[in-house]
Amino acid sequence: MTGACRRRRSRLADADRGGASIQILYIAIIGLLFTAALHGGGTVLAARSHGYGLAQSAARAGAQQIDVATYRATGELRLDPTLAAQAAIRFLAEAGATGVINRITAAEITVTAISRQPTPALRTLGHPTVTVTATATAAITPQP
Repeated sequence: MTGACRRRRSRLADADRGGASIQILYIAIIGLLFTAALHGGGTVLAARSHGYGLAQSAARAGAQQIDVATYRATGELRLDPTLAAQAAIRFLAEAGATGVINRITAAEITVTAISRQPTPALRTLGHPTVTVTATATAAITPQP
C-alpha cells in the first residue's frame, strides 16, 4: 500500500470513531422509554381492572339483599332497595373506595365504584395513583 492510501484510510478511520457508540446510546434510550411506557400502561390497565372488580363485587353484595317479607308471603324474589344500597356502599367502604347506587329495581342493582389505585411505575413521573371509575350491574341472587 502506498503512503497516500494509508493516510486516506487513517483519516476515514478517525472520522468514524464514536459514531457507533452514539447510535447504541440512542437505541438504548429509546428501548428504555418504550419499556417504561409499556410498564406504565400495564399498571393503568391493572388499576382499571381492579376498579371494575370492585364495582362488580359491590353490585353482587347488593344483589344478595332480598326482601324477606315478600319472599315469605309470595315466594317472589325481590331486592330490598334499602338493604341492597347499604350492602353495596358498605362493601365499597370496606374496600377503601366510594361509590353511588345508580339504579335499583326489583331484580337488579347498578353500582358505580370510585377508587384510587396505586401506579408504582408512574410514581417517578408524578402520578403515584390513578382514579378509577367503574360501573357494574348484578341481578338478584338468593343468599346461601
